[in-house]
Amino acid sequence: MESLPPVWLGINLLAAYTLAFAVRFKTEARLVESVGESRQPQRQFVFDLSFSLGAGLAAALLNILMYGFPALSTLSLVYGTLIYGFFIALDMALDRERRIILKALKTNAGQPPPKRLYSMTRRFSLVAVAAAVCLSVVNLSVIARDMSWLAQVGTDPAATRQAILSVTLEILFIAAVLLALVINLIVSYSRNLKLLFENETSVLERVSRGDLSRMVPVATRDEFGLIAGHTNHMIAGLRHRFELIASLKLAEEVQRNLLPAGPPRIPGLDIAGTSIYCDETGGDYYDYLPLAGGRVGVVVADVSGHGVDAALFMASARAFLIAKANAAAQPARLVEEVNRHLARDGAPTGRFMSMFLLEIDPAARSLRWVRAGHEPAVIYDPHSGAFSDLGGQGMALGVDAEARYQDYERQGWEPGTVLVIGTDGITETRSAADELFGDGRVRELIRSHAGRAAAEIQSAVIDAVQAFRGQAPQEDDVTLVVVKLL
Repeated sequence: MESLPPVWLGINLLAAYTLAFAVRFKTEARLVESVGESRQPQRQFVFDLSFSLGAGLAAALLNILMYGFPALSTLSLVYGTLIYGFFIALDMALDRERRIILKALKTNAGQPPPKRLYSMTRRFSLVAVAAAVCLSVVNLSVIARDMSWLAQVGTDPAATRQAILSVTLEILFIAAVLLALVINLIVSYSRNLKLLFENETSVLERVSRGDLSRMVPVATRDEFGLIAGHTNHMIAGLRHRFELIASLKLAEEVQRNLLPAGPPRIPGLDIAGTSIYCDETGGDYYDYLPLAGGRVGVVVADVSGHGVDAALFMASARAFLIAKANAAAQPARLVEEVNRHLARDGAPTGRFMSMFLLEIDPAARSLRWVRAGHEPAVIYDPHSGAFSDLGGQGMALGVDAEARYQDYERQGWEPGTVLVIGTDGITETRSAADELFGDGRVRELIRSHAGRAAAEIQSAVIDAVQAFRGQAPQEDDVTLVVVKLL
């Protein structure tokens, strides 16, 4: 084949490659783009390498048929096109990968990490080994052929020098071509890495500013693809968390609207109440119920646990309580109605609620209450300086639908008497030294502030509880209602 003029050899190669590329353009979409995007670069490499090999075989076949060359003499043509095709196929695979990256950047689609990892170290090693093998094969082939040629030159020094120069230039040319192909691969691969790195850092910068609108394209199956997949998983988790926080803020706003906007204005009574939740939402509840005959109902309740589920349970209890308040003749019957509904709806959840319902009749100067598993209300008489409890029996709501409750009554009070109803979040508050706030501190605060308005007494207790807790986290909801009987 060495005797064939270079022009005819070039014509044969051009014809073979023209035929191969004509077939390639018609089959690329069907053979490469038909698989998943993560596998397309690999499929592109195999596809183009196969066509380069096919072009080399076609050129060799033309030389055999048209010029009668022995088949073995065409091997150098075949592996020459195969080596060149190896570098071309790698470059086309990188181009395919780059197009996938750019497409992913436009669509902003988040994908999971690759299931199978092809590390960059492995890819670089394979390319380096393949390039070294290609260079060695070519050089060995050239050297073997040129050694035979040098042996035929003879002993003429000028001819020998000319032959050595020709062989050296040929080897340098081949090395330069292979080096150019390797540099082209490095530049092409660097462009892809730059795209991936810049987008990864850009997305992470957006995340650091709270912008979760962008995802990182998972376009490779190497470490960049793995990092991108896990980054997308993190972004999806942050989106869900932010949505949950927004929902909790909305739930907090809704629950706050369920609590009284302010105390009722009733002659002879000074009332103040507040709830402080340890989460965005809670299970504590207080309310004022206007009743017939100028009476007022004061209710304080505490759902087991806290959080969204406790808040929903509390909202259900509030709805039942308000719906039945005016129809019930006695506080005990009202509590029984609410209990039946809560036991029916809350049985699958295991939730229950303690409640203290107090009915105040300012005209008759009488108190009537129901205690459903809740702490007793505390009464302080400033004239005698004595404390007493509004106690009684009663099961927490939502446990037994058939539970029965009893009304307790008390007639008369001294002017300035202070009545306090709270939840266990007050007395069970712990300090940084793990000490309980306790009932004694509450009573001492009531005694020392009894001459002030109800709102001031309430603020004094709440401020003392928060100061006592210090930097320790709030572990339970805190609710306090103070009624001053004038």
